[in-house]
Amino acid sequence: MNMPNKPSDILQAAQVGFLSQDIEMAATRDRQLRTVLRQSSAGSGNIDATYFLDRKFRLVFVRCHFVGGLGTAPFVISIDSGLGAALDARLFTITLAGKDKDVHLRIEGADRDDPSPWTFQADDRVRIQWTNPDSGNMTWGVEVGLSLAA
Repeated sequence: MNMPNKPSDILQAAQVGFLSQDIEMAATRDRQLRTVLRQSSAGSGNIDATYFLDRKFRLVFVRCHFVGGLGTAPFVISIDSGLGAALDARLFTITLAGKDKDVHLRIEGADRDDPSPWTFQADDRVRIQWTNPDSGNMTWGVEVGLSLAA
């Protein structure tokens, strides 16, 4: 391997190395932003669950499947703000969720651009609530998809 011997050659070699690192880091960051991390919970009572990442993140999808029992109830997606209850907010409500009414919500690309109600800070939580109309007889499974936000 030939080592540069003039100061200008050394600087040029360092600049090429830094540029290569910048390109590699940008590609890695791009892959991280496109990766969807899944979190889930299940039960037979009411749903009152929170989901989060340790960094700024986006909600990509919410799915919930209901089995057995009878009835439907509102399925509420809200922000549990890390800045306190005064900034908690309801983001979306599906009015009829339950028996034969599964939840399938995908946040489309345009709604994921900042500013977006689907982008959360590191200390925020996505909160999902649903009152089981046939507690103990109807079971459910929730899955959310979260991705890192820029």
